[in-house]
Amino acid sequence: MSTTDKKATVVIVGGGVAGLTLGNFLLRKGISCIVLEKGSRDYVEQRQRAGALDAGGVRRLHEWGLAEVVEGHRHGDLDAGMTLLLEGEKRQWKTGDDSEDANGVFCPQQILVQNLIKVFLRDGGDLRFGAEDVSLHDIDTENPLVRYRDAAGSTKTVSCDFIAGSDGFRGVSRTAVPDDILTCSTHEFGYAWLTAMAEVPADPLAMLAVHSRGFAAQITRGPKASRLYLQCPLTDTLEQWPDDRIWNELDTRSGEPVTPKGPIISKQVVPLRGVVFSPMSYGRLYLLGDAAHLISPMSAQGMSLALHDADVFARALVHQVENHDSRLLDSYSDTCLDHTWRQQAAAVWLTETVHDSGDSSYEGEFRKQIARKNLENMLGPSAANHLPT
Repeated sequence: MSTTDKKATVVIVGGGVAGLTLGNFLLRKGISCIVLEKGSRDYVEQRQRAGALDAGGVRRLHEWGLAEVVEGHRHGDLDAGMTLLLEGEKRQWKTGDDSEDANGVFCPQQILVQNLIKVFLRDGGDLRFGAEDVSLHDIDTENPLVRYRDAAGSTKTVSCDFIAGSDGFRGVSRTAVPDDILTCSTHEFGYAWLTAMAEVPADPLAMLAVHSRGFAAQITRGPKASRLYLQCPLTDTLEQWPDDRIWNELDTRSGEPVTPKGPIISKQVVPLRGVVFSPMSYGRLYLLGDAAHLISPMSAQGMSLALHDADVFARALVHQVENHDSRLLDSYSDTCLDHTWRQQAAAVWLTETVHDSGDSSYEGEFRKQIARKNLENMLGPSAANHLPT
């Protein structure tokens, strides 16, 4: 069975941070939208992803009346909430009173998504889980269409004015842009992270370690879970990383035993890289979040970039609807790409500084010493330098 739904102003493909945030923004301005999400509600709400919002992301949520979705999580300077162990010695990050990073928030992406879903549905939003086989049609016309198969197996077609493609790096939205229009720029860092989800809390919420054996970290994923990270060669396999080795290596790189230890429920080897697709719009299709870019996870900017895209697109759309003026929509791609490249530049510098400071086998001793000096400039003095004489 095939049916055609009534027209919506925007069809949002993907119910992650970018899509759900955009949906909530538009709902607050009375702009009709439909969010199509491939997964079930239970799957989406339980899906574990990295998550920290910078001050800009928190500010945008407040400006749109969505402060409640991050309430109850630790606010304050994100750097101040991170412990850095440099060759086992605890160091403090330098902070400034006027830092843009102040008033960021540790909020696991899983929790943010749960809250965004709850608020969107509470306020009357149209969120359709189990939307399979999504396809985009006529995106270069004034009447684009989105076709999908619903949870009952029926084929649905939705007509709309605009499509927001926020279905992630492997989603279908970006594939609707012609190959001769879309360009992809990438940077490979030359190493990977062994990432493992452990059923143990993180205390402190974020611990980073720089060691001659490589980078390591333990980051909170909620009150009962944390994600472990270990720098490793791109050629490493999961078979080389049994659970005991992961915990032992985390102990070694931290310079002290990490407690508590517990079950590891999943793990994978993730190459570190940055990716930017351009343009971020084509016809009536606008790409948001991971559908348009990937940023080094070392920067913890993935969610904040998604919120930035949603904010720019929502404001441009509101301007179009209220003033019949498309200039902000026309400049959406350029506006977002300028911000994305600035964040990519900072992410590459930070990633290379932290990783090159440790294991010299990747980039050599010269780069290690340069990176170590750059890292030292980000840190307060060692406690050993303040011993009484």
